Amino acid sequence: MANSDLSDPITLRLPRDVLAAIERIAGAADRTRSWVMVRALRQYLNAEGAEILGIAEGKEQLDKGEAEDMDDVILQIERIVRGNAA
Repeated sequence: MANSDLSDPITLRLPRDVLAAIERIAGAADRTRSWVMVRALRQYLNAEGAEILGIAEGKEQLDKGEAEDMDDVILQIERIVRGNAA
């Protein structure tokens, strides 16, 4: 049964040591190599990948002028803390 959420197969060259580690993990977990690689990729995308995309989004916002001057933000916070927000 084909899963419609899956892409067409892709070809990927890996360093031998990485493939060996994937195969050891797959064997120990009684899973396929694909399962191990998908989990590893998802963890990367949720951590470092998300950070990279966040930085890119911030740069795009700056390019569009969607930013606040940090000194103005700090002054606003100080006013709020002192109780004279204006």
